[in-house]
Order: sequence, then C-alpha cells, then structure tokens
Amino acid sequence: MEIVKLNQSRIIEEETNFIDLYNEATEDYEFWSKDFNMHFGYFIPFKTNPFKRDSMLNEMNNQVFKRLKINKKQLIVDLGCGMGGTMLYGLKKHDKLKTIGITLSNFQVKEGNKRLKNYDGVILKEDYTNTSFKNNSIDGVYAVESLCHSGHNQKSLKEAFRILKPKGRFVIADAFLKKATNDLCIGSNYTYHQLCKGWDLKGLGDINEVKQKMEKIGYKNIKIEDISFKVAPSVLHVPFAIIGFVFKKLLKKEDLKPQTLNNLKGSFYALLSGIQMQSFGYYMITAEK
Repeated sequence: MEIVKLNQSRIIEEETNFIDLYNEATEDYEFWSKDFNMHFGYFIPFKTNPFKRDSMLNEMNNQVFKRLKINKKQLIVDLGCGMGGTMLYGLKKHDKLKTIGITLSNFQVKEGNKRLKNYDGVILKEDYTNTSFKNNSIDGVYAVESLCHSGHNQKSLKEAFRILKPKGRFVIADAFLKKATNDLCIGSNYTYHQLCKGWDLKGLGDINEVKQKMEKIGYKNIKIEDISFKVAPSVLHVPFAIIGFVFKKLLKKEDLKPQTLNNLKGSFYALLSGIQMQSFGYYMITAEK
C-alpha cells in the first residue's frame, strides 16, 4: 500500500500500562468473542440473537461499515484495531475493500496479521494520534471503542481528519459521558474512575464537547446517534462472561494475570455504567470531511 510511509522513527516503542493490558489480555478476549470482536454489540430484534454475543458484535461491525458507505474500491483505516475483528468482517463482506489497522500492541500486530494473511488488510504498530499516512489519502476511518484510551481528545480527532480525503467519512462507536466529570454524582463518579482504572482509559469524552471539538476541527454533517438500548443486550452478557471465564481458569488451575484481572474489573464497571444512563451513554458518531 504505497500511500503508507513506513517511517519507523514515528512508531511508538515505549511500553505503557495500556500496551501491557492488550499484549497480555488480548488472548482472553477469545472467550468474549470467537471472532475477536473486542467491543460490545448492536441488537436488532428478529435479526440478531440476544443469546449469542457474536451475532450482536458482528452486527456492530455491520453498522459501522454501513455508515462508512462502502460501495467501491476503497481504503479504510481502523484506529485502534485490536486483533482486526472488525477489519476481517469488512474484508469478508466487501471484496474490493482494503484495510489498515493501527495498534500499539506487538501481540496484536503479530497475531492479528496472521488472521488477515489471506485478505487485503494489514495491521501496523503506530500511534493513532500520530500516524504515518499522508494528508488526504484515506477514503474512510473508523474507531470502535478505541478513542476512549486517549480520552476522545482533540489530537486523535484531528489526526483522523488530516488523513481523510475530502468527503471521506469518519465513524466512531464508543461510550461517552453525558455531562462533565464535575457534574457526576458520587456513584457515577466512582464507577467512572474504576472503569478508567480497569481498562486504562484516559477518560471518556463528554458527548457534547466532542461534537464541539469536531465542528471546530472542520467536520461536516455530524450525526450523533444514542444507541445505548441497542448495545444493552450485549452488555448484559458481561457478568456471565466474567463468571464463565473465571471458572474456566480455575478448572484449568491457571492463575489470573494482573492485566486479566484489571480487564475483568473494567468489564464489571462497564456493566455498572450501562445502568447509570443519566451519566453514561453509548453513541455512534458519523461525520464527513
């Protein structure tokens, strides 16, 4: 893919708690999703099965690509791609699609590229706030539950805008705050900080402030959809997944790694945040350059 400038000096080498989380715990996500979908799902009555997680998780992938409007040969970038689960879904569905995924995890680069070897996709080790792509070079960009690791900050939103071609589309699927952190009640504030600690998040953006940031950067036709109720059925799988995962480890007499424990704690507080809908919401944002 000639538009990628492989400038190794720009690739992040320093390991952080966030990178450790995904280097050590990514393999645990196979218990959550056999397709390595490292996110929540999208429920549609009579289409997705609420008792089968991957049915809903793959529908979230479908909704993302639907909003990208893939209708011809295009190059799409996944900011924070994990093991490439969403990438692989898109590549299987759209035969003319090319995808590039961005992650800081060595484990995800190595293992994710193995899963993509027969498809027109590749995972690179880069920082999604400072990629090596040229200006105006990418047809579409998406981020599924990944920009929260940077707190949905201005830098990540500007980088997506920089690499997009004019009229290119940007889709975000993620959890957000509905109000400023200073306005959270005691319970929501505790849940929020425990969630960030467990999943090593810099924070969740205030959905209203994020929209303002995007408008200031220059995004057009910004559409914000509250899909909390669509996501809720998959969130309800969390306690059962946690219990099942722990029992599996105990039966195999395997120790729970520190990063795995943090990931399980983060999942638990994600469930708690899901029932505090006055403070938290799950949104799909679609915008154009």
